[in-house]
Amino acid sequence: MINTWIKSVGFGVAFGIWALGSAQAKPLEVVSSFSILADMVQQVGGDKVVSTAIIGPESDAHSFEPRPSDAKTLQKADLVLINGAHFEAWLPRLVQSAGYQGKVVEAIEGIPLRAYEEEHEPGHDHHDAHDHHGHDHGEYDPHAWQSLAHAQVYVKNIAEALIEVDPENSVYYSQRAKDYTQAIQQLHQRFVEDFARIPDQNRTVVTSHDAFGYFGQAYDIEFLSLLGASNQAEPSAKELAGLIDYMRDNHVKALFMENISSPKLLEQIARETHAKIGKPLYSDALAKAPHAASTYLGMMQWNGEALLEALEP
Repeated sequence: MINTWIKSVGFGVAFGIWALGSAQAKPLEVVSSFSILADMVQQVGGDKVVSTAIIGPESDAHSFEPRPSDAKTLQKADLVLINGAHFEAWLPRLVQSAGYQGKVVEAIEGIPLRAYEEEHEPGHDHHDAHDHHGHDHGEYDPHAWQSLAHAQVYVKNIAEALIEVDPENSVYYSQRAKDYTQAIQQLHQRFVEDFARIPDQNRTVVTSHDAFGYFGQAYDIEFLSLLGASNQAEPSAKELAGLIDYMRDNHVKALFMENISSPKLLEQIARETHAKIGKPLYSDALAKAPHAASTYLGMMQWNGEALLEALEP
C-alpha cells in the first residue's frame, strides 16, 4: 500500500512536468547537509540538479564529524542547502576547510520553531534537560521537516534558492515545487483524518530521542523521548524510573526506536511496562533504497502508518 501510493505520486509528478524540461549542458551541483534535505532538493530540481548529501541515509547527524572528502564535495558545489536552527553545528568548520564562498541557504527559514520542553516530560529534571538540549541543538527544535505542513515551506525555500542560482529554469523549478507541494499536502490531509480517529487514551508514545515534536503538534500525539534531543546521552536511573512509572500509571502501550538509535533501552522499558515496540521510525535520516522510507514522502508515510498501526484500537 505504501509503495503503491508513493510510486503513483512520483509518476504523476514526473509525467506532469516532463514537457517543461529542456536540455542543460551542466546540472547544478547542489550539496545538502543530510539525506532528507537532499531528497527534497532532488524532487524540486529534477534533472537540472545533481543532489548530494553530506550525511547520507541511515547516518546519525548527532555524531557526525566532517571528513576530508566532504570538503572536496563542498568545493564543487554551486549551492549549499542546510536545515538551520543549529542542526549543523559542524558546518562552519567544514566551510572554512573547503574554502567554500558560495551561497548557503537555510531551508527552515520562515518556520515558527518549537521550543524544547523536555523539562515537562516524566522523569526529567529541569536542570539536566536544559543543559542537555543547550549542548546539542540549542533551545529550539530543528526537526521541522517532521511536519508535512512545514515541509511545504522547505520546498518553497528550496525552489527559490534554485531559481536564484539558475533563473533560466525558473518555470521548471516552480512547476516541480508546485506538484511536490501538492503531494505533501495530500498526505498531510490523509493523516489529519486518520489520526483524528485515535482515542484520547491512545495518544501517547515513547521514542528514542526528541525528534517528533512537530509531528505531534500536527496530529495531537504526545511523544515522550528517552534520550532528549540527542542519541548520544544515556538517561539517568532517576529519569528511566520516572518514565517507566509514568507509562505504567498512564497505560502507555507503544514504544518506537529509530533507524539511527540503539534498541537496548527501549527493549528494557518494554520488558518492564509490557508496552509494544512498533516498527522503527525515521527521524533524522532516510532509509537506504529500495526501502519505502528512502524518500522524504516515503519516510513520512512510513512513520505515519507505523504510528497508526500501534495506536489504533
